[in-house]
Amino acid sequence: MTTTEHAGRFHGRTVIVTGAGSGIGRATAARIVREGGKVVATDIDPTALETLTSDLSGTELVTVAGDITHDTVIDQTLEAADRRVDGLANVAGIMDGFLPPAEVDDATWDRVMNVNLTAPMRLTRAVLPAMIAAGRGAIVNVASEAAFRASASGAAYTASKHALVGYTKSVAFYYGPQGIRANAVAPGPVITNIQATMQSEFAAGRVGPIMKSTLPTPVQPEQLASAITWLLSTESANINGAILPSDGGWSTA
Repeated sequence: MTTTEHAGRFHGRTVIVTGAGSGIGRATAARIVREGGKVVATDIDPTALETLTSDLSGTELVTVAGDITHDTVIDQTLEAADRRVDGLANVAGIMDGFLPPAEVDDATWDRVMNVNLTAPMRLTRAVLPAMIAAGRGAIVNVASEAAFRASASGAAYTASKHALVGYTKSVAFYYGPQGIRANAVAPGPVITNIQATMQSEFAAGRVGPIMKSTLPTPVQPEQLASAITWLLSTESANINGAILPSDGGWSTA
């Protein structure tokens, strides 16, 4: 996937990007506005959004600070988009400390599911009516290598990303005839600030050797933004319900 930018590719289009304060979300938001689009950028960290606004001054960028799992933040996001949304990139996500099934606690499970699965579902549900009315729309969810295998994370994260893939395909199936496309990108290791520390000795002994022998070199967030923006653009007009690995071939190992 090329990282070459395309001037004007998103001209006249409004795209919501979650998790836009850092990492993949930030790179995605930056690329869209540089390519002529309007971005409504959400993140839980207001300071990160202030930095993003400063770095992208002079572009069509609107920010909404808050927890995207909260309905009020979703409402604020839609208002910031003037309730006209051409694209949605559900990027925000959290890890689970690699906690295996016997060790994962309720708080970790619930928080990971809320951020990684329920929030994308609610935001998608919120933007679909306007997209259906317009007869077009593109949704890209950020899944993970953990959507393909159980050895890339703990139980909660693995379950959330497998479920996100199923939800993506469901949206594609139900609303494809109305002009809506839903796809997912499945990253491998990426240089971001997401916390991926192992909090389980058992997991370290079980997962560690597998990752050590198969893990590819981490890439920059811009390489994932390239795949996400391609799926959001009309260049991928015939792609719907696809799960695109962007993992340096990790899924083939």
